[in-house]
Amino acid sequence: MGAGRITGAAKLRRGIVETMRALAARGLYAGTSGNISVRCGKGFLITPTGVPCDETKPSDIVAMDFEGAHRGPLLPSSEWRFHRDILRSRPEVNAVIHTHSAFAAALSCLRRDIPPFHYMVAKAGGDTIRCARYATFGTETLSKNALAALSGRRACLLANHGMIALGADLGAARRLAEEVEGLCEQYWRALLAGKPVILPNAEMAKVVEKFKTYGCQPKSRRRRTSR
Repeated sequence: MGAGRITGAAKLRRGIVETMRALAARGLYAGTSGNISVRCGKGFLITPTGVPCDETKPSDIVAMDFEGAHRGPLLPSSEWRFHRDILRSRPEVNAVIHTHSAFAAALSCLRRDIPPFHYMVAKAGGDTIRCARYATFGTETLSKNALAALSGRRACLLANHGMIALGADLGAARRLAEEVEGLCEQYWRALLAGKPVILPNAEMAKVVEKFKTYGCQPKSRRRRTSR
């Protein structure tokens, strides 16, 4: 199993519901407009289709395998394909969050990448946050387009749709989703004020490299503070 992988289906089911509620509290998730998955054993767990986030219980979370089969009385999210394909092709990723958050969705309707107007764009893994080509929700084409936009990245926009954020666990994916939505709002406001100054490729390359160790605390400190 990969580094950082979490086990315990019951804990993961609770984690998905808690993540939904946390995102909803921050205005990034509402009703049925979003979905969350997390790797679990030889498959993954995902939110059910059509169940509002404020009504979803841990027992509602659907178990799936990487062949696309599901277990339980509820059907999985209509977007299970890109969740499955991301988790299957990216072993370092254990959690996937998709939201229709306001600013990410608005910018996705412009169908253009978010450029390096701010160095924090590098938190998504590169010098831009790409916008995947449009495809009908729930389709194999959308999954392929999302995978292409996420190549070498941890987040992307989906044209006329919303965003995807990836993480080594649910907490990391949630924090990145929040950061990407914040960047989308900042970019939107900068466009309203004028023409944002774009950081050069060389500077963004430095920032991307620095983010590889950003926030890493010594192991001894992590042990002391985790008690």
